Amino acid sequence: MKIPLVDLGAELSALRADIDAAIARVIDSTRFIGGPEVSAFEDELAVAGGARFAVGVSSGTDALLVALMALGIGPGDEVVTTPFSFFATVGAIVRLGARPVFADIDPRSCNLDPAAALAAVTARTRAILPVHLYGRPARLPDAGIPIIEDAAQSLGASPVAGLCQCISFFPTKNVGALGDAGAVLTADAAFAERVRLLRTHGAQPKYVHGLVGGNFRLDALQAAVLRVKLPHLGAWCRARRAHAERYRDLFAAARLPAELQLPEDAPEHIYHQFVIRAPQRDALRTFLHEAGVETEVYYPVPLHLQRCFADLGYREGAFPAAEAASREVLALPVHPALPPDAQSYVVDRIAAFYAR
Repeated sequence: MKIPLVDLGAELSALRADIDAAIARVIDSTRFIGGPEVSAFEDELAVAGGARFAVGVSSGTDALLVALMALGIGPGDEVVTTPFSFFATVGAIVRLGARPVFADIDPRSCNLDPAAALAAVTARTRAILPVHLYGRPARLPDAGIPIIEDAAQSLGASPVAGLCQCISFFPTKNVGALGDAGAVLTADAAFAERVRLLRTHGAQPKYVHGLVGGNFRLDALQAAVLRVKLPHLGAWCRARRAHAERYRDLFAAARLPAELQLPEDAPEHIYHQFVIRAPQRDALRTFLHEAGVETEVYYPVPLHLQRCFADLGYREGAFPAAEAASREVLALPVHPALPPDAQSYVVDRIAAFYAR
């Protein structure tokens, strides 16, 4: 039995006719940059994401980058964040010449520990950047400092609570484009306008530049595709939660070691990933691969131990909860099209591994 971690083919086949029509509509219009498709998608996304404003950008990475730029963050500034995330979370900070200051994670949620984040705040801290990892909203620390939420994996889980949320529409996300795309959601009109300005090289009017921005524009083709997919977000999130509940029932009935931990549930968790913490994680992953079950490790090397950040001065042991998670986490298939028999097979194979 072959069980993919993500099944984009099933998702796209169900929507293919509408996606083809949306692409044809953009081609016929010849409006490939900006225009009515992008504006309409931004309006629809703001409603779906529980925000007053949505600004489409070129990727989730660029959403983080332009949000930090809109706050004026640069050399000499610090941003408190998690060491347990995708590289872009910290890469965006470093690209602006600012310093990422790490705080450890809560081992139950794998999200930034709010108390640890507050303890890491200094006079140079300009923002806190928590990540809603695996689709579970992080608890946000209250330090009177702007909070930029990395919501790349959590669209549909919770409305904006900080200054903004940065969204990714990478093809495997909760709503995926046919390439790269992203957005910044916010309730702050002035901040939204600054992001819009920065995404087009800081030009207003055209060819007159008051700021140095970048080319962070959302393509009309991607916006049109995302408009087809966005109305399905709620149903897809409900399907993921239903799969998570089925996994819990199946694991409860299986004979498994007590050390194997299921993800802690929370009302807003939408399970972009269903991530267990497993003893002998790497051997288990190999066993599942040989049985046809695709899995992934998010993430095998904490950010404070990445070679490119060695000059920050962090060493192994600095953030034990994040380091332990990197050795134990394993994402199982949980995509909306996952059939019940596939879940039964996954849990059966995991039980077989530990019964050896």
